[in-house]
Amino acid sequence: MTQQDAQTKPLTVDAVMARSGVQFGTSGARGEVVAMTDQVCHAYTTGFLQHLAGLGEFSPGMRVAVAGDLRPSTPRIMAACAQAVRDLGGEPVFCGFVPTPALALYAFGQGIPSLMVTGSHIPADRNGIKFYRPKGEVLKEDEAGMRGQVIATDPALFDDAGMLKAEAPLPEVTEVARSYIQRYVDHFGPQALRGLTIGVYQHSAVGRDVLVEVVEALGGKAVALGRATQFIPVDTEAIRPEDVELAKGWAAEFGFDAIISTDGDSDRPLLADHTGEWLRGDILGVLCARALRAHAVVTPVSSNTVLERSGAFAETDRTRIGSPFVIAAMNAHLAKGEQPVVGYEANGGFLLGTKLGSLEPLPTRDAVLPVLTVIVASRPGKIRDLIEELPPRVTYSDRIQNFATEKSEAIFAKLLEGDKDAQIVRLNEHFGAIAGAVTQLDLTDGIRMTTEQGVIIHLRRSGNAPELRCYSESDTVEQAKAINEQALAIVRDKLA
Repeated sequence: MTQQDAQTKPLTVDAVMARSGVQFGTSGARGEVVAMTDQVCHAYTTGFLQHLAGLGEFSPGMRVAVAGDLRPSTPRIMAACAQAVRDLGGEPVFCGFVPTPALALYAFGQGIPSLMVTGSHIPADRNGIKFYRPKGEVLKEDEAGMRGQVIATDPALFDDAGMLKAEAPLPEVTEVARSYIQRYVDHFGPQALRGLTIGVYQHSAVGRDVLVEVVEALGGKAVALGRATQFIPVDTEAIRPEDVELAKGWAAEFGFDAIISTDGDSDRPLLADHTGEWLRGDILGVLCARALRAHAVVTPVSSNTVLERSGAFAETDRTRIGSPFVIAAMNAHLAKGEQPVVGYEANGGFLLGTKLGSLEPLPTRDAVLPVLTVIVASRPGKIRDLIEELPPRVTYSDRIQNFATEKSEAIFAKLLEGDKDAQIVRLNEHFGAIAGAVTQLDLTDGIRMTTEQGVIIHLRRSGNAPELRCYSESDTVEQAKAINEQALAIVRDKLA
């Protein structure tokens, strides 16, 4: 995007997306760092605030909270976003490097907009911006409003590379993590983890020190593990083999009661039991919802069907993948007066829609609530005891990385030609030999096949990165993993 281009016709966020390749995913804007120039990030923030102004949720003089994760590119992008806030007459409030839910808790409490600079779990050569309205996440209808905003920013502010010509320093840090930690002390009590020793896998998670403080504030002993100086893209839906081995080794060496961790911006949890086995996020979500005695539970279509099979909830609801869709469905349950209403994703991020005791609602992904709830609920036994109370149903997920979105779209278009009967015939031609004939097809988000043996194979294009994901579900870990490997091999070797 050159200055001449910007001066010839009105520039919209939609046009910025097309020119830069920085797109809206399931959780805000995401793109390659080289494409997320100051000008692009400034334009996205401008479009966000102009959209809120049209809703009466932003005006000159208003504060806007800004925070970020530990990626090398994050400070520069935060500075560009903060400058956009100033250029629209707002006052940026720099909340430092804190978990996304800690930022959201502060901003919701203050009734102000906020944005988090993070690429979550994706590699460090990419980054992103998550946007929050004063009382909740930006939903899909907001995304449409943002995309159409005309950006009137003077292009002379930027050099030919799209970087700000003048320095844009961030304000002094406003501390927000303390109230986030206190939220859980107030709910669980200062002795909730007394007598427990919990490993904290820190890597490069922005909430790595917060996790240690939370455990200690609840009376437990925290042992910090694996602190990294370089960014590590920990994905709670596709746990790296080295992280599997690390957890098992630490459990054997130290005899932990549990091991906890998060992804990069600390809104997606990881919890391992005393053997060092990581729980899948959708199993963690069910255990947390059950411990909280939820009435209505919302989760994306990719989550394990143990939710329904458990019989623990009066209402369950399935959505497309992404917290905006989960929140929209939660809001529908709340509008009907149902209580309590919660949501979770397959990545483990947990959303609290209603007040529970001292816990105020936090309708965005949170990593701390589910891990603490399940650890406390397991006492005086083991986390494994809770898992064994659930029906035996296992999900395994993996992905093909560096798989162009256009390639995924072409494959899906080919598989889904014709009517539903034709689609099932074609899917059986490719996948029927893996685990029986495909008998049911769900296109809520991607291609979700159920076979005559009750096995589920779910293919989906990532909304955040050039990846194709596969979720497989069956009664055993071995079968789920084998099915996953075979399905991805078919996509990679025969359909690509």
